[in-house]
Amino acid sequence: MPHLINIKRAYEEASPDDGFRILVDRLWPRGVSKEVLKLDRWFKDIAPSNEVRKAFGHVPERYEAFRSAYLKELNENPASPDFLALVREELKKRPVTLVYSAKDQAMNQAVVLAEWLEEHG
Repeated sequence: MPHLINIKRAYEEASPDDGFRILVDRLWPRGVSKEVLKLDRWFKDIAPSNEVRKAFGHVPERYEAFRSAYLKELNENPASPDFLALVREELKKRPVTLVYSAKDQAMNQAVVLAEWLEEHG
């Protein structure tokens, strides 16, 4: 039975139900220790580039442009095949939780990344 991909803010408490926890931010979340995050992996190479991230600036009106630019980056990112293989392998055993630090829970890179993962099986 395949497991699920979840997304969760870095500031929410880690749970055993999270399964394999991957931080998908380029920058470490402010004020959160390694022990509190309880990560299995930090895959910063899969995060949006600084250019794409700064252009978005978490302004809701810029989200669709951010989403498009980040999806393009994911499709061209040399780290994407390794990330996809890791997620696929872990999903055979347990859920995978993409951990992010953005305040907006609906418009952030983890949401786009989860969508991309779903499209790539």
